[in-house]
Parts: sequence; C-alpha cells; structure tokens
Amino acid sequence: MDKPITPHNGLQRKHIPYLAAGMAVILIALWLVFGNHDTTLRVKTDELTFSEVRIAEFKDYVRLSGQVVPIQVVQLSPEEGGIVTERVAEEGCMVHKGDVIIRLRNSNLDLQILNAEAELAEKQNLLRNTQVAMQQDRLNNQLEQAQLAMDTERKLRTYRQNERLYNEKLISREVFVQSQEDYRLAARKQGLIAQRLEQDSIYRSVQMDQMEDNLANMRTNVVLVRERKNKLEVRAAIDGELGLLDVELGQSIAAGQKIGQINDLSNFKIEAQVDEHYIDRVRAGLTANIVRGEANFSLTVRKVYPEVRQGKFRTDFVFRGTRPANIRSGQTYYLNLELGQPEQAVLIPRGAFFQKTGGTWIYVLSRDGHTAFRRTIRIGRQNPQYYEVTEGLEPGERVITSGYEAFGDNERLEIK
Repeated sequence: MDKPITPHNGLQRKHIPYLAAGMAVILIALWLVFGNHDTTLRVKTDELTFSEVRIAEFKDYVRLSGQVVPIQVVQLSPEEGGIVTERVAEEGCMVHKGDVIIRLRNSNLDLQILNAEAELAEKQNLLRNTQVAMQQDRLNNQLEQAQLAMDTERKLRTYRQNERLYNEKLISREVFVQSQEDYRLAARKQGLIAQRLEQDSIYRSVQMDQMEDNLANMRTNVVLVRERKNKLEVRAAIDGELGLLDVELGQSIAAGQKIGQINDLSNFKIEAQVDEHYIDRVRAGLTANIVRGEANFSLTVRKVYPEVRQGKFRTDFVFRGTRPANIRSGQTYYLNLELGQPEQAVLIPRGAFFQKTGGTWIYVLSRDGHTAFRRTIRIGRQNPQYYEVTEGLEPGERVITSGYEAFGDNERLEIK
C-alpha cells in the first residue's frame, strides 16, 4: 500500500549548517573588500615620546670629540748608531734647539776616522814626492834645452864661417855641407825638445790638478768622518718638551731608529675622528667652534686625512684667534663642525626611532591623539639635535620619536 508524501514549505533542520557557512563566507568577503586590514597594537602614553613637526632654522653641523695634541711633533733619531753612554735630558723637561739629549759611543767610527786620516797623510806624502820629482824633471829638461840651444848657436856660427870660407874657395864643399847638416840637426833637436817640454808641462799640469782634486776629496772625506763623530751627540731640533725618550744606558741604538720625540708647545691642534658619512663634505677651511663655559673659541679645519679606518677618518683643527687658557696636550674637547649655512627647513627632533626605521618611515598621530599611523617619509640632513624632513610630513603634525623595537611591523598604534 503506497504512503502519501506531504509537502513542507519551511526550512529543514539539516539545511541550517549550510546556510550558516554561506553567510560566513559572505561576511568574510565583505570584510576583505570593505574592512580595515591595518594591524593594530595598543600602547601606553607614558612609554612614548611625542614631538611636533615644525619649520625652523636648520644648522648644518656635526658634533665631534677631539683630543688636543701639539702643533708639531719632531721625532728623535740618531744619524749614527752606537752605544748609549749618557742621558743628558729626561722625559718631560723643556729643551732648546741644539741641546744634547743623549750621547753615544761608536768604536767602529773611531777606527774609520783613524783610517781616513792615515790615508790622507799617505796621499799628501805621495803628492809632495810627485811634486819634487816633477820639479826635478822640469829642471833637467830646462838644462837639456839650454845645452841644445848653446850647441845650436855654436853650429850656426861654424856653418856661417864655413859658408864664407867655401865661397872664398878656402875649404872643400864636403866640410861646408857637413857644417850645414850639423847646424840643421841641432836646430831640429832644439825644436823637438821644445815640443817635448811643452807636452810634459801640459801633462804635469793635468796630473797635478788630478792629484790636488783627489787630495781635496780626501780632506773633505776626513772632515765628514770627523763630523760623523759629532753626530754621536743626539741634539734637539726645535724648542719644546721632551715627550718621550725610550733609551737606556748601554743600549745599542741603530742609525735612524726612533728613540723619542719633542713636542712643539708653541701652539696646539685638535685631532678628531669623523664618520665616513661626511667624507665628501669635510674639507680644509671649514669652521668649527668650542664652547668652554661662557667662552666660544673658533677653529678651522687644517687638514683632512683621506684614509678611512673603522668607518672614520681623521681631521686636524687649529685655533683661529684665542684659545682656551691652561690648554694641555691630551685634553678632550667637543667641537661643532659647520658643514653649511643655516637654512629654513621642516624639522623633527632626533630620536631612537631612527635606529629601527633608518629614516624611511615614522608613526604620525591622528588629530585626537588616540591613534598613530605608519607613514613613509624621507630624511635629508641631520645634526645632533634635528633631522631635516624633505618628504612625508607637514608642519604642525605630531610624531612618535621614541624607539620602535616593541612595535613590530604594526601599521597602527592605539594609544591609551
């Protein structure tokens, strides 16, 4: 027997779960389209530092820590090596240019001086002997020349007499010709000896000049060797303070070895390490200042060293005008180095937020002060007090400048 089917107009209980799931999907879709997706973190007011964005004069400077050093430091190095026999001056004392600081002894140098003097004496004796021999040769040559001249005169006289006799037919032609040949030979000998004497004179002159030059060089060498002995006394090159003397009695010191230094205290400079971030902006001639109590002292960049070590480069400053009273080497001063002229700019105070963001974004407060939103910004120059904001903020807005380490990546902060 068939069972009749009764129709139902309402929802059945088994359809309710499907309907609920559908409604949930619709709600999620609506939230994704129209909802606010910013991640929010609740923070307390007393944990934050608020600052106002404002337009003000931006002073482009950097604060540095520098150390006072003497304007000049002269190294002590002996020109001659030796054994230390005496310390005349001690560290910390004032010395004048030319004062003896230490004395050395060098036995080898003494021996060199004796050898040079002995060689000079030997050369002087050789020169004197050579001069005597040359003088004797010159006298012998002059005597020979005189004898040849007399012989030529006699043969000339005989030749002329025989010529007259031959013309008068009183002697034979052979006798006349022989007397003529004798005279011509004597005259030729006289000419040759004159040429030889002239050549000998030139040669002797050149030889004597060479020997005189050699002797002069040896005298100079002896003088220089003797002066080297004077250099065994290490003397001060300038007036100043003997700041270091690293030698002991009996110590062997090599030539050119650094044994100490003299500090020129006539003036001072300040050495400071500057972050390499400013290496393209720091140059000689820039001005800086030091504040000591109520006094302000001006300085100038004297020299910028190009070498960068551990992210910093060295810069020297000198005082321009007056300098602090009782300034001492080794003191620490804090300088404000001016990198440019003051200009009007949008500023925010420096804060710990920069360590987290690198200056690329910041939390900006809403008008009611209960919410802060993350915003992209751009920071230009900076000094010890302010950052210059070039994009992203307007004067009058308030920002959070304290540290962001506890905020994570939240886009919004709710402030209690």
